[in-house]
Amino acid sequence: MGEPSNCWYVVAQDQGGCLVLSAQALVAQAVEQDEAGEAPTVECWGPFESELAAIAKRIGLIRAGKCKPQ
Repeated sequence: MGEPSNCWYVVAQDQGGCLVLSAQALVAQAVEQDEAGEAPTVECWGPFESELAAIAKRIGLIRAGKCKPQ
């Protein structure tokens, strides 16, 4: 895999949708959730070497019924 800072993740949201986030954005989201006292992200898939690979995974998760389309 590439450098961790260049990795991408698919993250499930409470509303049922999924976001494609960079490693930096995922860390920032985790920090915000921790500071707000919120529960951490339930499901996360990755790391993926490219944003396109993460988007392809998100599409597969939508087709499998694990994510809602936005």
